[in-house]
Amino acid sequence: MTSRRQFIAAGAAGLALGAAARAARSDAQTYPYSELEQRIARKDFRGMTKDVLPTPAMVVDIDLFEKNLKTMADSAKASPIYLRPHVKVHKSVDIAKRQQALGAIGVTTATIAESELMSDAGIKGVLWTKQPASVNNLMRAIALSKRDPTFMFVIDDPRVADEVEQAAGAAKVKCRVAVAVYAGLTRQGIANGQPALELAQKIHAAKNIQFEGFMAYSGGASHTKTFTARRQKSAEDLSGVQETVALAKKAGLPIGIVTGGSTGTYNIDHELGLTELECGSYVFMDTKYRHVGGKGNDDVYTDFDNSMSVLVTVDSKQHPQQVTIDYGNKAMIQTTDEVKGMPWLQVDRQGAEYGILRWKDGGNEIKVGDRVEIYCTNLDMSTNCYDRYYIAKGDQIVDVWPIMGRAGAAQR
Repeated sequence: MTSRRQFIAAGAAGLALGAAARAARSDAQTYPYSELEQRIARKDFRGMTKDVLPTPAMVVDIDLFEKNLKTMADSAKASPIYLRPHVKVHKSVDIAKRQQALGAIGVTTATIAESELMSDAGIKGVLWTKQPASVNNLMRAIALSKRDPTFMFVIDDPRVADEVEQAAGAAKVKCRVAVAVYAGLTRQGIANGQPALELAQKIHAAKNIQFEGFMAYSGGASHTKTFTARRQKSAEDLSGVQETVALAKKAGLPIGIVTGGSTGTYNIDHELGLTELECGSYVFMDTKYRHVGGKGNDDVYTDFDNSMSVLVTVDSKQHPQQVTIDYGNKAMIQTTDEVKGMPWLQVDRQGAEYGILRWKDGGNEIKVGDRVEIYCTNLDMSTNCYDRYYIAKGDQIVDVWPIMGRAGAAQR
């Protein structure tokens, strides 16, 4: 419940934001819009503020972003546990390089295209978290293994292991493979215990595959609300891989990695047998993660800050207690999105290119042409709709990072 005093204070903050946006818009009238793309290409950001950007646009607060990266890197070093962050959240070589500069041993990917993108950009230690079940994916995984000996992928099916062995032999390459085991999500993972052990032994005995260890991703634990419940869920989900690792060690198999984990369990899973973490969302955070609760706070997850927002423009104000914004279904608007600095505003859908901000009290300070920033609900889905991140320090744009390896058959 928001008190009257809190509401008045929040309203004043909203008015200040609106005034700042209008002042920036006035200053931006002298900006040479025809040169926007040319300036971005040559990294000339003089006079480029948020107000000159096309909207909707993804804007990253560089100070909060760097704080998030350092928090995770410091935690991994202290645990200790290795960090192999997932790039499906940001799809950005610029961000991956910053993660590695802070100690990450590689990156985790969701698609072969992401794997190719990161490896071809010089990122070493790429782990692809799917098995190459199609001819297209198999041939690309073999080719990437030949180009980059540090590339790894997972297998959870003996038939796929046979296909990889045959294709790798024909290409005269040795593929690095981890066995994906069940960890609470029914989407992938061979059963723990004897089935996982037999697959690991099969891969270890193959001439053209190098057995690396196991992957156990407990996706259900990552968004379990409250830290206590999340710790319990993660322990339950990872108990199977602990059994499997013990059997594998007893059988004499070399265990290089036991990988998994998430932003939600980053400070839990080093106690549960994982040797490395595949966290991803911590770089930006989203509203879905913010409400799972953290250690010492069951309501809000405060370990990492919301460093990325979607900048939108107020296009129309013709109806009571609402304004229209240029952030619609095609830009992945969600009713659970939240407005930065103005929590009394409710985000709603209106169409392909339109959204609505509604309010019961407050909100009248918003004017046509104002810029509003919105925290998205799910990073994976939202970043897939955009081509770049505008990097901001305050209101000033200081860099632009491309978002790559997104949708479309050629990029999967």
